[in-house]
Amino acid sequence: MNTVGVFVLALAAAPAVAIVLTVIIHRPRASEALNLIASTISLVSVLAILFLARDTKVLFWSGYIIIDGLGTWSILCAAIVYFLASIYAIGYMRLLGEEDRLYRFYAMFAGFALSTLVGPMMNNAGLYWIAIELTTLISTFLVAFEHEAESIEAAWKYIIVVSAGISLALLGTVLFYWSGTFVLGPTYDMTWDTLQQVAPRLNSPLVSLAFLLVLIGYGTKVGLAPMHTWLPDAHSEGPAPVSALLSGALLNTAMVGIVRYLVVADAAGIGSLARGTLLALGAFSLLVAALFIVRQKGVKRLMAYSSVEHMGVIALGFGFGGPLGIAGALYHMLNHSLNKSAMFFGAGSVMRAYGTKRIPAIRGVLRNLPMLGGLWLAGAVAITGAPPFALFLSELSIIRAGLAGAYYFLVALLAVLLIVIFVGFLNHFKTMYFDNGETPKKKILPVSTWCVVPMWLALVPLLIMGLWWPQTLWDHFQTIAHALTVASPAEVAR
Repeated sequence: MNTVGVFVLALAAAPAVAIVLTVIIHRPRASEALNLIASTISLVSVLAILFLARDTKVLFWSGYIIIDGLGTWSILCAAIVYFLASIYAIGYMRLLGEEDRLYRFYAMFAGFALSTLVGPMMNNAGLYWIAIELTTLISTFLVAFEHEAESIEAAWKYIIVVSAGISLALLGTVLFYWSGTFVLGPTYDMTWDTLQQVAPRLNSPLVSLAFLLVLIGYGTKVGLAPMHTWLPDAHSEGPAPVSALLSGALLNTAMVGIVRYLVVADAAGIGSLARGTLLALGAFSLLVAALFIVRQKGVKRLMAYSSVEHMGVIALGFGFGGPLGIAGALYHMLNHSLNKSAMFFGAGSVMRAYGTKRIPAIRGVLRNLPMLGGLWLAGAVAITGAPPFALFLSELSIIRAGLAGAYYFLVALLAVLLIVIFVGFLNHFKTMYFDNGETPKKKILPVSTWCVVPMWLALVPLLIMGLWWPQTLWDHFQTIAHALTVASPAEVAR
């Protein structure tokens, strides 16, 4: 095993060991420490992998594990969120007052993180599906962890809707495999490279149906409208650290599958159908998000619909394609993961401090919680895509890609909806920060330092990356874009 393989093993082994030790020890403080150590090791490992294998594709374990640009980037986003959420969870989960159940939370939390870290590594379409389904099974229990009626209902809705979507993804995967049997025989390794190489010889109608099923299936997990109905409930009712991991890690992990199948669709000669459908879902996601953001009354539901919006933006980036579109989408994945983590951290802390989830009942956040309030307000400005934060640059790159591809209507729609979301989002924060209202009946509870530090760690990089897009990062995105771009079926066949 080479150096990259060692770090890959460490990346997965750290949370796995944390799960085992947490279950054995049963102590809340030890569980906190184990989870934080595991998240740190995972983050350091993926950074090392990114440095050592940034422009190469590496296979392990008989080709079933792949380390490539797209997968590693998604893993990086997940590892960052896992690390930040592990810090935040120490301060947030202690407020539950249920010390005897905390070890269970951290065991499941590490398991959920593990599934989002290993999913993008799967170099087999069937194994990737299993990894995505595993994320559903683990995260369902986390959504319902607080045992409130609303959280239990959200968990049931989550597993029913997502399982239905994932079932369609399984059917699409089976159809992809079946179409390959007419060329490669009854048995073959269903790796991503194999699918791409054989794609020009596959039956186009069958592949088209298979891709649409996969897109709907994994699109459900991504939270693309109209398959998004589970997302507002699950993200808003789960504990804040879980909401951050759902939004900042899970959605990207599922998007990786869509992008990998999109490459296969391009090679099969159905790129116009595949990209057209992806663009339609991305635009519709933005429209739905804009409508609900404007009229939203729940703090965390506001953040949840923002996730629908930004997944739509990322879908548009990959749908537009080209160096600008793919670079913008990849940059947006990281920016959204950082920004949305900070926003859920802030939302969770404000909800705990005020004892309510309703925006109209929250007043004077900046006055009552100056440090947290200032960071949360900065995050709100950033999440709308306003400069000087990094989401402005990634969205601008996607818009430029759309203009370069002559998608003028979609670009105009994107611009209008982003303005609507900007106005709606900041109007809610105006209510919570500057409008006069009734003095809260309950005392405003203080916020732990554990809850504030990860917001700093998320927002400062967003500001730096908004002012400076490193050339090294741009070059890395171009390498990934080149790997994801297929010129024509004939070229692939050669």
